[in-house]
Amino acid sequence: MKTTKQNTLKMVELAVLMALVAVLQITGTGIMLGGTPVSLVLIPIALGAMLLGPWAGALLGLEFGVIVFLAGLFGADGFTFILIQDHPIYTAILCLGKGALAGLAAGIVYRLLEKKNVYAAVFAAAAATPIVNTAIFILGALGMQQTLVSNFLAEGQTVIYFLIVVCAGINFIFEFCLNLLVAPALARVVDAVQRRLFPSK
Repeated sequence: MKTTKQNTLKMVELAVLMALVAVLQITGTGIMLGGTPVSLVLIPIALGAMLLGPWAGALLGLEFGVIVFLAGLFGADGFTFILIQDHPIYTAILCLGKGALAGLAAGIVYRLLEKKNVYAAVFAAAAATPIVNTAIFILGALGMQQTLVSNFLAEGQTVIYFLIVVCAGINFIFEFCLNLLVAPALARVVDAVQRRLFPSK
């Protein structure tokens, strides 16, 4: 009976987090920092990975990627829209992969550290989400250099400079700092939920 209740609660939590990811990503699509929209969803992705495990984090990250790709496909995200024109399948894999791996990494980092220090685990998982998301974006975008050169680079810019400084730099700093700022609140949420699910611990 207790296991059924716990599983039901986890499903409800996942559904709430998925709804939050959808709302935040659709809202964030219209907020530009640097060359790409800001990703506000990394917080609920990290939270889901901590509360529900790496695969839940990966699922939330996958949802994030689907929304990014659809925003590009329908023209709401101009940067992704241009990438899709030249590399539709590659762009889809990149969008889905970076989000899913960011959520998966957050869950794995949290699971590895939580028994030693929950607060350290929360901060590390919160930091891992934007690091992995941005790193995979940069590495993946290197496979579309000609499209970047033709459409985005100013005279004298290199692809590496554009991706790290112009395109991802401001976004990454914002997302990384935001995740670390809310990490203490995430720690309290994780602690409260775990106490409810596992009161004997």
